[in-house]
Amino acid sequence: MEEKLNNENQNDNLITRRYFLEFVGGSSIAIASAGCAILTGQFLSPNVLLEPSLRFKAGLIENYPTDSITLDKEQKVFIVRAKEGYFYAISAVCTHLGCIANWKSEDDIIACPCHGSKFDKEGKVIEGPAPRPLTRFAIMADEHGQLIVDKGMIVGEDTILKV
Repeated sequence: MEEKLNNENQNDNLITRRYFLEFVGGSSIAIASAGCAILTGQFLSPNVLLEPSLRFKAGLIENYPTDSITLDKEQKVFIVRAKEGYFYAISAVCTHLGCIANWKSEDDIIACPCHGSKFDKEGKVIEGPAPRPLTRFAIMADEHGQLIVDKGMIVGEDTILKV
């Protein structure tokens, strides 16, 4: 009789096949449900891309010598101060395929290193394949003498900042 009780106690400690399969099946369903809930939450949450402001401060007016062209690499904009002292801002992004153009002081041109487009100081196409001139942006000065460029406002060639 004692032997029978010992066998029964041993059987109580063992996991049955049925219990094991229920446990594995239930765990699988719980993991799959949690994965579905997480993916659904990610799908329904907004995917926001934060972009920098299109309006930026380019520095003090006195930092730009007369008859100079300065590239702001971070903003991809040329700040031009003409011989007459007025300012204008043009995009450094080539209108052909979007490469960043460079100022070549020895040739007095803006040149695209990718496919050879050339522009004059005002952004007009001298040599293609660029289909149109460089974009010109609004430029203004605040009360402290800071130049402010607004890349969200595209202007024509006649728009300049007289200082």
